[in-house]
Amino acid sequence: MQAVILAGGAGKRMGELARDVPKPMVPIAGRPILEHLIAWARREGVERVLLLIGHKGDVIRQHFGDGSAYGLAIDYHQETEPLGTAGAVREVADRLDESFLVLYGDTVLDLDLAHLTDAHASSGALATLVVHPNDHPHDSDLLEAEDSGLVTAFHRKPREMKDGLYLPNLVSAAMYVMSRDLLQHVEPGAFADFGRDVFPKLVEGGKRLHAYNTPQYIKDVGTPQRLAEVAKDIETGRVERFNRRHRRPAVFFDRDGVLNKDAEGMVCRPDQFELLSGAAESIRRVNRSDYLAVVVTNQPIIAKGFASFDDLAAIHARMETLLGEQGAYVDRIYFCPHHPERGFEGERSEYKIDCACRKPGTGMIDRGVAELGVDPAGSFIIGDRTTDIECGRRADLRTILVRTGAAGADGKVDVTPDHVADDVSAAVDWVLNDA
Repeated sequence: MQAVILAGGAGKRMGELARDVPKPMVPIAGRPILEHLIAWARREGVERVLLLIGHKGDVIRQHFGDGSAYGLAIDYHQETEPLGTAGAVREVADRLDESFLVLYGDTVLDLDLAHLTDAHASSGALATLVVHPNDHPHDSDLLEAEDSGLVTAFHRKPREMKDGLYLPNLVSAAMYVMSRDLLQHVEPGAFADFGRDVFPKLVEGGKRLHAYNTPQYIKDVGTPQRLAEVAKDIETGRVERFNRRHRRPAVFFDRDGVLNKDAEGMVCRPDQFELLSGAAESIRRVNRSDYLAVVVTNQPIIAKGFASFDDLAAIHARMETLLGEQGAYVDRIYFCPHHPERGFEGERSEYKIDCACRKPGTGMIDRGVAELGVDPAGSFIIGDRTTDIECGRRADLRTILVRTGAAGADGKVDVTPDHVADDVSAAVDWVLNDA
């Protein structure tokens, strides 16, 4: 595969660190940012790199040469004027393969490239965007995507929060697998940015873009604070551990009664969703550990006809917004829309079934294990009902019952949890410190 790396930045936010070098050459964990990126690309099978250089580009040329010392071939394109990310790539269209990888030179990452390129090939999209939730969605450009990965909308910052409108926490990580045909939609010689100009217009015009949602490690290091944080992650092995080739433990959270207050008659609208005290802080602590934070929730409101899938999406968007306001995020949300009992006015018969995903069934856990590379042996489930505990037992997770919500009084299953905690905060304490 061929990789195009945008390495023309001056790094003004880096201050003195970038006084004598371009931003991609600022050192982190003993070598330049760009060297970490090229070393990863070589490990993942990239054979050719085209570096788009600008400010102090000679420093990059002198350091990397033809790339032979790094086990791949490196070529260069010197920008004569800033054209933005899309404009710069459009300028070298005649030097690109039919499909290529776009990377940003101020990024540190470690992910399974073969899995990403396979996802792109099967999507039929003009481009596949690596996306993930983050801990500051309120000041990030957000996008929306269907479960299939089809991107449906972009929402640029700054934006006004309209009453009752909440957005999912999904952010572009600024890494793409792209078809050369996409560049036909970029005007030659004009300034254009992929994220802010090109991608939104393509989606509005009915073109197909694919979102590759992954918890693997990818972060930009555009400020001294982020540089220090990522340097620590490199040195502790966190960056490498987050590659999907290494299975990770997860904390599976039930939703109602664990993270949010149970509304009388179920949460059927976004305005009924209210986080419990300590819920966001607990998830934030999980985010800062090696554990994935995953929500698994039975939502019979769909089968019973109390709410639509759009209603449920809006509820979860509110949850992600409220968590993000406190610097927390969930890596994935899984829900079961089914309910086996009939007789509700307005029920949806196609969802009134016995299924494998409704807890105590393990379908949602199984999906998380498969999609996120979860290691069940090191993972936990936190719930307020015996069905949560039985689900965890069947999935070989360690189980924690909290005394909030139903507090185990549903009595549907005769099962004993591994631990009982007062609330989600105490449960996460046990996971991170005692278990």
